[in-house]
Amino acid sequence: MVNQSMVMTEILHLTPHLGGGVGKALSTLCVQALESGSAMRHTVVCLKQPEKRVFLERIESAGGRVHVTPGVTQLSELIGAADIVHLNWWNHPALFPPLCQGALPAMRLLAWSHVSGLSSPYIPLRLIEIAHRFVFTSACSLDAPGVSQAKAVHPEKFAVVSSGCGLEQLPEPVFRQSTALRSGYLGSLNFGKLHPDYVDFLAAVDLPGFQVDLVGDNLNQAELAARCAELGRPDLLNFRGFRSDVAAELARLDVLIYLLNPEHYGTAENALIEAMALGVVPIVLDNPAETHIVEDGVTGLVVRTPGELSAAVTRLAEDPIWRLGLARQAARTARSRFTGAAMELGLARLYRETAKLPKVMIDFVQVFGPTPADWFLSSQGDSAPFQADGRLDLRGRRPSNILLEGSKGSVFHFRDHFPADTRLNSWASQLEVAR
Repeated sequence: MVNQSMVMTEILHLTPHLGGGVGKALSTLCVQALESGSAMRHTVVCLKQPEKRVFLERIESAGGRVHVTPGVTQLSELIGAADIVHLNWWNHPALFPPLCQGALPAMRLLAWSHVSGLSSPYIPLRLIEIAHRFVFTSACSLDAPGVSQAKAVHPEKFAVVSSGCGLEQLPEPVFRQSTALRSGYLGSLNFGKLHPDYVDFLAAVDLPGFQVDLVGDNLNQAELAARCAELGRPDLLNFRGFRSDVAAELARLDVLIYLLNPEHYGTAENALIEAMALGVVPIVLDNPAETHIVEDGVTGLVVRTPGELSAAVTRLAEDPIWRLGLARQAARTARSRFTGAAMELGLARLYRETAKLPKVMIDFVQVFGPTPADWFLSSQGDSAPFQADGRLDLRGRRPSNILLEGSKGSVFHFRDHFPADTRLNSWASQLEVAR
């Protein structure tokens, strides 16, 4: 419990929403701070109305305070009273208006990036420059464009603290030696996340009765099913749809075939670490975020081609004792590495360091630009097809799946938030034609 005589450090979190991974991370942070008797007091500003209140209520039950969509005056007062402003960074449209709508009080800024920055959306280098501390949720982000150069100049500014957490609440894993291999995937089925050739990879596996359960929204179900039919494997996928009890779904599996788009923007990969914690052996591609989580041949398997996937699945099916060894090590490693306590300790150390630095005035318009179109462009990189005059220059190429997202910081996501912006409308209209 908190010592009432302790001098508290006031942490103000700014987050676009309290769903998914960020909601779990911030609520776990507040719970851990309460349990450890931390000198950090957490206040959360949620810039969108929560669709679900589970994480909001968890924050409040741990003594944290939550303000939803505060006005300009209230936000300025909260920032002025805070010792540290903790910006939960990714390019969500709701993040920009409060930061760019006018002068804000001086602050100490710690930014925690929830995207890798290795591909679109990129991390704006100006944001890295103006932040007192810049924290990544995966070490893979240290290789993001511009980061290594910035780190060479100011190495003390950077740190890595994973937002993967909550494994303590999962049931203990149950290890099975059965030879009937149960395989699945849990997560988004949009092709900005899931590998566009996921079905082609799976079709290389030639085992009797091989099937993969897909747990997640039914986005792209028709396209995935059609590809299975084209390859003569109509029963390859079993669409289970969205399921609220993630642990129960994972407990049914022996293997998680977690093949993601090489350009995906994720870092902590909660579905992956939860599967590992439950003793499900992961098979991943050699993408940076996944290979910073899975150690090939120790806590799972890393593959590069459909042929390698086929060999991996076949060996797991034929050698249940080997599979059991991988499962045990995956569970031990995930449960010891991705803990709420480790996350809270890592951030608390950075808060203490940042609190010693002077507050400064930050002009976020200089960081992100003055208009919604500029805010969108700030994370698109120098080679983005979005031209300043509203044209879209794809150079005859099909747009990447990341650009075709309906949300996740895409041009459509920004256009829907800011329908009066002419450049956003122009880019979105041209990209619709290119779909």
